[in-house]
Amino acid sequence: MNITIRPIQPSDNAALAVIIRSALKEFGANHPGTVYYDATTDALYELFREQGSGYFVAQIDGRIVGGGGIFPTEGLPEGTCELVKMYLSPEARGTGLGKKLIETSLAFAKETGYKNVYLETMPELKQALKVYARFGFDYLSAPMGNSGHTGCSLWMLKQLEQ
Repeated sequence: MNITIRPIQPSDNAALAVIIRSALKEFGANHPGTVYYDATTDALYELFREQGSGYFVAQIDGRIVGGGGIFPTEGLPEGTCELVKMYLSPEARGTGLGKKLIETSLAFAKETGYKNVYLETMPELKQALKVYARFGFDYLSAPMGNSGHTGCSLWMLKQLEQ
């Protein structure tokens, strides 16, 4: 099995949108106010052209199986970015790819000069919650910034080591 992680390309948009929406549907998390209904889910390459953002695509044997990235979400405190759109297809789960994507995203955040990484998620995504906790993300009592994802009811924050 040949695993690669690389920056997003324009041709990745359609495959990533299918993976994201399929994962949300699979876990019963395809609610209004989530990326399931977000128009940017169909145009990730364009979204991640924004300064201070980066999106990484995971592949197994050349097939796109997921992705995740860092975004300077509006309204977050200075020096804080958001870990966003972190989804894997069923075949990629349990392979260590999620861990690699998070490590790549956190390294990008640190290199870009961010001091904190925020994320929003849902109780339905139980496996992801365990992974985020292992990476040192702590739960918050309220959301930060203006992501527009009102369907997310859990918020976490990690301080990057400087």
